[in-house]
Amino acid sequence: MNSKKYITKGEGLPNWSNPISHAVVVNNMCFVSGQLSIDLNGKYICGTILEEGKLAFSNFFSALKNAEFKKDDIVFIDIAFDDLKGLPEINKLFMELFPEGKRPARTIYQAEALPFGGKIKITGTAVKELL
Repeated sequence: MNSKKYITKGEGLPNWSNPISHAVVVNNMCFVSGQLSIDLNGKYICGTILEEGKLAFSNFFSALKNAEFKKDDIVFIDIAFDDLKGLPEINKLFMELFPEGKRPARTIYQAEALPFGGKIKITGTAVKELL
C-alpha cells in the first residue's frame, strides 16, 4: 500500500498562494516541485543567476527537510534557466553543494520563460534507502 505525504507548508518554505505542494512523498521517494527565488513571504527575489540559484536551492533543501529527506538522498535534479549563459556560475555552486562522488544525476535546459520572470528553477527527486 502506498503512503503519501503532501508538503504544502513548513519551516523555511516560502508562503505562497500557488496551488501546488512543495513536495510529495510516496513511500521512500520524494518529488520536489520546481523551486524558485522566492522568499519566505512568497515574494519573488530578482537577482543575479547565482543569488537566485542559491535561494532556489535553499528552498529545494527546505522542501526536502520538511519531507524528512536529506541532501544525500537526492538522486536527480532538473535545472531550467532563462539563459544558459548562467550555467558556469551554477556549475560552481553545484560543485560546492554536491561534492564529487555525491552528485545527483542532472538535466539542464533553457526555458523560453520561467514563472515571475525568474532566471532559474530547480526540481528534483530524492530516494531513501529502505531499511
